[in-house]
Formats: sequence, structure tokens, C-alpha cells
Amino acid sequence: MPPPPARKLVTALDIGSSKVSALIAEPTENGELKILGTGQRESRGVRRGFVADMERTEATIREAVEQAERIAGINVDDAYVGYSAGGLASTVASVEVEIGGARIEQDDIDQLLSVGKESIDPQGKMILHAMPALYTLDGLQGVKKPLGLHAEKLAVDIHVVSAEPSPIRNLDLCVRSAHLGVSAIVASPVAAGKACLSEEERELGVALVELGGGVTNVSVFAGGMLVGLKSLQTGGIDITDDIASAFGTRRVEAERMKCFYGSATTSPRDNHDMIELAPIAGGEDGTEASRITRAQLIAVIRQRLEQLTGEIATALKELGFSGPFGRQVVLTGGGSELKGIADYAQGVLGRAVRIGRPKMPGLPEAHSGPAFTTLAGLAQFAASKELDLRQLGGAETTVPKSDGGNIVQRLIAAFRTQY
Repeated sequence: MPPPPARKLVTALDIGSSKVSALIAEPTENGELKILGTGQRESRGVRRGFVADMERTEATIREAVEQAERIAGINVDDAYVGYSAGGLASTVASVEVEIGGARIEQDDIDQLLSVGKESIDPQGKMILHAMPALYTLDGLQGVKKPLGLHAEKLAVDIHVVSAEPSPIRNLDLCVRSAHLGVSAIVASPVAAGKACLSEEERELGVALVELGGGVTNVSVFAGGMLVGLKSLQTGGIDITDDIASAFGTRRVEAERMKCFYGSATTSPRDNHDMIELAPIAGGEDGTEASRITRAQLIAVIRQRLEQLTGEIATALKELGFSGPFGRQVVLTGGGSELKGIADYAQGVLGRAVRIGRPKMPGLPEAHSGPAFTTLAGLAQFAASKELDLRQLGGAETTVPKSDGGNIVQRLIAAFRTQY
């Protein structure tokens, strides 16, 4: 009797500055993912998204994956790993081939993609994604499926995300040292966008702001793909450190205060609500616990938020997300769980702002918040099997030349004219 076929499993591993989380899922016949197990550990050895301590990071990865394996009752061999550190770069390149009015066959599309791969120029970076997106037929932009249509010229936009090689190699080494293979390293904005943005949002134009522990990634989607991103070296950890420094308390106590009492918005009661404050010494030197008002706590939080939202607004402007197209912003990541932050950001940025949560049925309640958007997106990315030009062969340490111009508004306008 032949052995039963091996189960097709998907393992996601999100290695962040504040936590390391793992998820094991199994694709079902209807295309959804069945969650088998999840695991989480406090991050040790990662700073601002970069591996700073190999041994501690490796141990944390192993613990998080083992927890997920115990719950799932199965061992896994490899994982899709998220990368959220700085140094990410996004480029959209366009390539074109002559069809001569003939009916477009699969060979024509394959030739176009091959030309696109060959057009990539070395610039010393490592490609994480090189995915074809929208096609153009004789100037008609925004075509998703050109197969079978007639055209004189066929073009395609290629979305490429690249990163500095050394941090990627360090992350890869940590995962492999934890006895886990690396199926792919996925840029955090790509994964998060798949988990919390609708297809229509990605096509019409939306900005996704991931408020992580040590890094805030600002990315812009248009025409169905990620077209630009910037990393800011500020995150939720900075707010925690500000609180600890301002009131002379431990980081763990500052984090507790931020989560339970913190807010981005003010209310008349804030001057009357008192918060017990544990000193760093913990009372060992005779120091008694003091109290502060909630208004004092919120003032410290808002000072850092003012700086961060200013940087976010600058990044959005540099990415071309402005004017009538730049209307919708989605906040996700652990930092977006701060009370009132969507209303605060909406007032500062002057745009509609909502909180993005992972759209994935079956997620445990503890892993269904914005902090786990990237984790869910990694699993969805793994199950989607999107076409990547790197699968056609060729060097991996290359990036393409941009087609120039304001790619954000060009893609948004192209999509809107189709409907």
C-alpha cells in the first residue's frame, strides 16, 4: 500500500524588534488556510529590525517555532520569513515587446517576462521580489490578463523590492541555525499589504503604515502592486523608552502603562485619572511608589507621535502619495493598537485613516490584532504562489532601472480609466 501523500503545509515566521511569532497553516481545497498552530516569544537580539545578536535571535526563533509545532502536533522543515528592517527599496520598471497585431499567446508573455528579467541591472542589492503586475496593450494600461487579445505592442510593469545583502544574509543564517530552511524572505510591506488591504484598495491607491516595535515602514500601493516604500527608524519602542525616561521607571512598567493607560487623544478626565508609578529601584532603597496623571502620560506619548507622524507625512509626499489620489491611509502593526491613534493620525495627515487587521479566518484571538498582520500576510503570500521573475533564473543581487515619472499617480489613473 503506497504511503499517504505528504501534507502541504505553510509556515510563516515574523522576526521583529519586539516579538518573534510563528504560524503553521494548511491550505484547503477552497483556497483558504486552516490554522494549525501559532507561537510567540519576546524578541531578543533584534534591534531596529536588524539581527544584533545571532545566538539570542536563533534561540528565540527556535522557541517560537517549537511552540507552534507543539500546538499543531507536527514538525516543519522550512518557513517564509518576514524582513522589516531599513534599507528596503521598491522600484517599478516597464518593458515592452512587439507583437505585430497578432493574438497574444503564452509564448509572447513568456518572452516579455524574459526581456524584463534581462533588463535588470546590477546595483549591489539583493532582490526579494520581482513580480510582474499590470500589462499594457498599445497604450491601454491596467490590463490584468492579456492572453488571447490582439495587440501591436505588449508591455508589463515589474514590481521589484530589494534590500542590502548583509542584513538579509544575517537573517537567513539565524533561521537556518535554528534548523529551519528558508523558503523565501519576504518584505514586510508586501506581506502586510496582502493581509489587511482589499484588492480594490491596492488598485485605487492606498498608503500602508506599519508601526512596528523598532521600525515604521511607509508603503504605497497603486494599480494592484506596491510601488514605493520608505523605512523610518522610529517605532513603538521609542514611545516606551520616552515614558521610562520621563518618569524614571523600568521599560516593562513603561510598556504596561502605555498599553493600559496610554492614548493618542486627550479627554477632560485625563487630569483627574491617576496612575500608580513603580520606581526603577522597586522600593528597595526605600523609595515609595509615586503617582502621575494620565494627562502627563499622554503628553509624553503625543510628543513622540508628533515627530513620527511628521516623518510619515514627509515620506508620503516623497513617495508621490498626494493630491486627489492620496486619500486613504491604513495603520497596522503593534503600534497601531495605541488607543485613539487612528483619529490622531487622521487629524495630522489630513487623510482618512483606518486600522488594518489581518483578514484571515481561524486566527486565534491572541494573534488576530494589527500586531500580527505581517505574520498572517506571510502565510497568505506563501499560499498564493505568485509569479516571480527570479524563478526564470539569473542573478539575485540586481535591481532594475525605474521607468521614471510619478508611478503612483500613473498607475492609479490607469486603473480608474478602465472602470
